[in-house]
Amino acid sequence: MAFCAQEVKDRCVAWIRDFFDKNGRGCNCIIGISGGKDSSVAAALCVEALGRERVLGVLMPNGEQADIDMARKLVEFLGIESVTVNIAPVVQAVTRGVESALNEDMRVQATVNLPARLRMVVLYAVSQSRNGRVANTCNLSEDWVGYSTRYGDSVGDFSPLSDLTVGEVKLVGRAAGLPEDLIEKVPSDGLCGKSDEDNLGFTYEVLDRYIRTGEIEDEAVREKIDRLHKKNLFKLDVMPKFTL
Repeated sequence: MAFCAQEVKDRCVAWIRDFFDKNGRGCNCIIGISGGKDSSVAAALCVEALGRERVLGVLMPNGEQADIDMARKLVEFLGIESVTVNIAPVVQAVTRGVESALNEDMRVQATVNLPARLRMVVLYAVSQSRNGRVANTCNLSEDWVGYSTRYGDSVGDFSPLSDLTVGEVKLVGRAAGLPEDLIEKVPSDGLCGKSDEDNLGFTYEVLDRYIRTGEIEDEAVREKIDRLHKKNLFKLDVMPKFTL
């Protein structure tokens, strides 16, 4: 069945309204704004579902953010209220505290993941102060290979994009009328200085096709995707618990 972006957009907007009716009638949507396609599309859908007056964008640069202008462009385009919380002082303080306690440097992965986790702390602090519900902005392609930070950008109160591949998110963004430069902004985690595709070692186009059709030409890439998928499934599962 061909993907109909307009139909999916409309269904997602209705789903967001239904979620808020059942889980936060009168509450606001709190969403982290990076200026990338995922936060842009998710925010646009929430504005259509709830009205711009009920969507609050939170910009969270870690010091100087080279592409912060894209986040501001989205906020202006959607006409939503926004606040900016620079997380650099907290990142630095936590890093110093952990390294002092351990008497050694934090490992690279911990350093990379820390800002994402602190951003989620900020989002929930804003949410609880503004009668909100936090939007998760992950998509299916990222979730499939574990390209998210556990207890960071992988969480939230509702997730409008997690069943859509990167390519499908872009199509929905166009159906929502977003500017092309926000839809096609090169995806990056904003943490390590590389694009998502550089980090993954394959393109989202290849990944999306494999997810939806099972088709892939490069056997080494297929094996890598399967390995990443299996390795990172725990991020999507409910925390294991002992039961009596």
